[in-house]
Amino acid sequence: MSKVIAHSLFSEFDINLFKTGKHYKLYEKFGSHITTIDGIEGTYFAVWAPSAKEVSVVGDFNYWNDQEHPLNVRWDASGIWEGFIPYVGKGNLYKYKIFSSNNGIVTEKADPYARRNEHPPKTASIVWEDNYSWKDKKWMNERKKHNALDAPYAVYEVHLGSWKQKISENRFMSYTELADELVNYVADMNFTHVEFMPIMEFPYDPSWGYQLTGYFAPTSRFGYPDEFKFLVDKFHEKGIGVLLDWVPSHFPSDAHGLGNFDGTCVYEHPDPRKGYHQDWKSLIFNYGRAEVKSFLISNALFWLDQYHADGLRVDAVASMLFLDYSREDGEWEANEFGGRENLEAISFLKEMNEAVYKFYPDVQTIAEESTSFPQVSSPVFSGGLGFGMKWMMGWMHDTLDYFAKEPIYRKHHQNDLTFSLNYAFTENFMLPLSHDEVVYGKKSILDKMPGDEWQRFANLRLLYSFMFTHPGTKLLFQGSEFGQVSEWDFEKSLDWFVLEYDVHKGAQNLVRDLNKFYATEKALHQKQFSPDGFEWIDHGDHENSVMSYIRKGKNKKDDVIIVLNLTPQPRENYRIGLPNKGNLVEVFNTDIAKYNGTTNFKNTALTSEEKQWNGRAHSVALQLPPLGMIAFKYK
Repeated sequence: MSKVIAHSLFSEFDINLFKTGKHYKLYEKFGSHITTIDGIEGTYFAVWAPSAKEVSVVGDFNYWNDQEHPLNVRWDASGIWEGFIPYVGKGNLYKYKIFSSNNGIVTEKADPYARRNEHPPKTASIVWEDNYSWKDKKWMNERKKHNALDAPYAVYEVHLGSWKQKISENRFMSYTELADELVNYVADMNFTHVEFMPIMEFPYDPSWGYQLTGYFAPTSRFGYPDEFKFLVDKFHEKGIGVLLDWVPSHFPSDAHGLGNFDGTCVYEHPDPRKGYHQDWKSLIFNYGRAEVKSFLISNALFWLDQYHADGLRVDAVASMLFLDYSREDGEWEANEFGGRENLEAISFLKEMNEAVYKFYPDVQTIAEESTSFPQVSSPVFSGGLGFGMKWMMGWMHDTLDYFAKEPIYRKHHQNDLTFSLNYAFTENFMLPLSHDEVVYGKKSILDKMPGDEWQRFANLRLLYSFMFTHPGTKLLFQGSEFGQVSEWDFEKSLDWFVLEYDVHKGAQNLVRDLNKFYATEKALHQKQFSPDGFEWIDHGDHENSVMSYIRKGKNKKDDVIIVLNLTPQPRENYRIGLPNKGNLVEVFNTDIAKYNGTTNFKNTALTSEEKQWNGRAHSVALQLPPLGMIAFKYK
């Protein structure tokens, strides 16, 4: 059997960058790379195992024998083991057998940089490359305008395993099948972006993908890497951006994964107070280790580079920022200044965002961050973490709490809805109604709504209308758009059969039209992160549970007036103040037949009156539908 031939893809400059945490394209060096040396085809392997005394490549090409292909350790104290193995090529299975200098520990690990992995529960890496020919040049050239902060940004969050299944065949849909059905559906619903819950390889389905073992490989559950590229390509063909859920916060301790990689803490922090996550029983990256920082930043850039992703939604940022996150007194150690902030993680997040926006200025990074940590979405140069947007968790909690209340009690809780506008412009906020809100006994979004069937669906329409007319970008989890009744179950397909019923079809029609309304009405997105884009008309009518406000565009003629009636009691001749005199036209009404509304409350041929109201010189009397939203513009 052929032996390992000394070979390296690393230059001295690469090694210096790696050691200082500044190498952002490690995926071009580490892992398995098919190549030809002296006319012989084979594969070059490189792995970082700084505490190893011996590393061998074992695979189906050498009967998993650890004596056949020992790698060579570099002479520069980088901890990199490498070598070229002739005649190993695409499709071969392999792992690294690592003999540690630490107490003789032996580990057998999947390749951290593998481009493809076996289908779980199998755990081997696969030598892989593809020559996918991208067809999205037009999108890539133009996506800056689609990802801009003043552009409509409505995200459909998807779990690929449960969005729609081939139930008769008891299997997932493939990337290729999704490239037809899912792409066409998202386009038909007028979402501007789709976000995939983690598609990087993971061993355990109930983790939903948030416990990764294959950071550089799309999961094999749905097909091949080039087929996932095809799926992304098809979204781009329809003018839809693709966001990927990215998890730099923690990783599982599975035997083939990153944990205890060479018999020591290589990727995880060695101090369990910083390296072990008690909630998720997982390991936390050592953000202060330069090589780990290079690994993570390289991974972020990899998906933007190799898979043309249009952004990263970064999971569990709050858990990274604070040393005492989910820990009791005595279970954490203060930083060098006596504070609770994880300074190494903060430095990593800033550097990651700087690298992303340096190389891909036309994408977005979005933080799932639930605390009041300041300037999450401010640039690093001005003292921020450097994210493009941040999830508005406070809005989500307050709004869902409000809508779960019986309307008779809402007059005592209107502050739950109005409070968000006190801080709405402190960050670039995205309003999320995500998968986390429809699991673990929280009920589906529809099932949170009170009242009889008609009222529940009217409340749902009203909730979404408030969301889409509130400042900020939007995110809605799969199934919520048509009023999925049951909680989300990652093992089952969504309940598509409910669309046979008018109430569900009406909810779906509403979301489709709200997406279009948000995208076509400039006032709803041009200043969505600026206080100049919002003005209250009346937030104090608690007794009637009615709110009214103006969304403003760059041009005054684009302004939209929004009125919400938050009870089932219709309001006839309900008067609101107006910014100026003129004729108005109704541009949206959630109570029409298409949405399964009553159809009884329309506002036509409206003209302002010189009658003071809400502190304004002009006003108008409106017909407010029960549990409804109406929107107007000046002619």
